[in-house]
Amino acid sequence: MRKDKFLDIIGKNPINNTILQRLPSLDIPDAWLVAGSLFQTVWNDITKRSLDHGIRDYDLFYFDDSDLSWEAEDKVINDVKSLFSDLDANIEIRNQARVHLWYPEKFNIKYTALSKTTDGIDRFLAKACQVGIHVNKGKERVVYCPSGYDDLFNMIIRPNQCDNFKLGPYLEKASRWKELWPELTILDGASTHNSCQSI
Repeated sequence: MRKDKFLDIIGKNPINNTILQRLPSLDIPDAWLVAGSLFQTVWNDITKRSLDHGIRDYDLFYFDDSDLSWEAEDKVINDVKSLFSDLDANIEIRNQARVHLWYPEKFNIKYTALSKTTDGIDRFLAKACQVGIHVNKGKERVVYCPSGYDDLFNMIIRPNQCDNFKLGPYLEKASRWKELWPELTILDGASTHNSCQSI
């Protein structure tokens, strides 16, 4: 089963594994390990590279709309720094309940408010990137992969479908990935409509 294979590969990366083991101790709502450290670990396993090859950071998402202040998010950021201070990795966390407050100014693109963390995963720029892992109260690792595993395991970069796609950022990221993983197949999003840019 593709999900089991995916989880097995992710667990081989010691940073991913440690993050997932400790994530529940943060006690923050709807917390997920997402994006690059997941799909890039899979690419590295497939291509027999070091499992941390090309991984610039490890992204955590959570959703807490009870306090949308920067101060509340900054406290979580500092808690994450403390919890993972022994790891040689750049770990970043973002409250998905706040993204619509800063995204339009930063990227000059309208961004509709989200209602849960997985909404943020839905807006990643490529289908292969739409992956996240949540650890539930039973310590089970729950996978969210709305576009399936085909593009991920076949190393295909295909534009994701939603309303705020910009070809430039898509091709810029795809080009950087292609340099690191030449085996990737990049599909041009020029003729793709209703696609979205990642955050």
